[in-house]
Amino acid sequence: MNANTSAESAARNGFCAPQAELADRIARSTADDGVHATAVPSLYLIRSSTPTPCKPTLYEPRLCIVAQGSKVAMLAGETYHYDPLNYLVVSVTLPMIGQITQASPEKPYLCLRLDIDPEEIAALILDAGPQAPSAGIDRGLYAARVNAPLLDAVLRLMRLLDTPADLPVLAPIALREIYYRVLVGDLGHRLCELAMADTRSHRIARAVELLRQRYLQPLSIDDLAQSVHMSISSLHHQFKAVTTMSPLQFQKQLRLHEARRLMLVDGIEAGAAAHKVGYESPSQFSREYKRLFGAPPRSEIVQIRSNARLA
Repeated sequence: MNANTSAESAARNGFCAPQAELADRIARSTADDGVHATAVPSLYLIRSSTPTPCKPTLYEPRLCIVAQGSKVAMLAGETYHYDPLNYLVVSVTLPMIGQITQASPEKPYLCLRLDIDPEEIAALILDAGPQAPSAGIDRGLYAARVNAPLLDAVLRLMRLLDTPADLPVLAPIALREIYYRVLVGDLGHRLCELAMADTRSHRIARAVELLRQRYLQPLSIDDLAQSVHMSISSLHHQFKAVTTMSPLQFQKQLRLHEARRLMLVDGIEAGAAAHKVGYESPSQFSREYKRLFGAPPRSEIVQIRSNARLA
């Protein structure tokens, strides 16, 4: 057995009991597959009894900790694995592809998701102090090793769900500790930089947020660069370093995801959804939709609804 295998075995043994408890608590709180809200507004529990196909998804800023099974997130050919030994942090909104790779009815995929509030991170940094800066600008997501203090803090938050009267006072304390454990972890500086004003990463995070707010409007790179106090060339270079896309490509994906939501949730026809998100040409919308989601709008939505009925 080599040193890496021994280290991983020791890590699994050390986390065995707490992870078993975390998996049990998530399983008891999720009677069926899907994403389940909890009494803590930013906390969601996810369950899946089967692996899933690759699916384009808009990831909001979040922390994902897996108790059982595994999943991958893919961004422009880069793959990030998260499982009971590795958690995922998404620090800016990113259109990605997600796939649950390990799940079964006997051992379903069980995951805890915390939606990240950048203001909470910024307030915590003021108290904890900034972490060591990175050498350059990084992707807006990363996977890092779970450690015992982080797992312990997550468990204490989950246990609070059994005592609702304690949640208003103790849940914010537990959440604060979880964020702190992430910030002082091996890659926490990357989340730190995105929350700290006047860093390059923070300016890109601001550009991402402005695109989200104005995705229906014609894109002016000049205005966007001025809004975040960057040159056009610097904005292009650093935006792509964080998101793997140009601002225009990013806006296009935001529009396509919103059109999909309008069709799936609100029942709007493809042509009307295309018009609502800023497409003047239905044929262009259909081509770009198929390129991203793998099928034309109408047939892809029909397939999703058919799968939901079968499930």
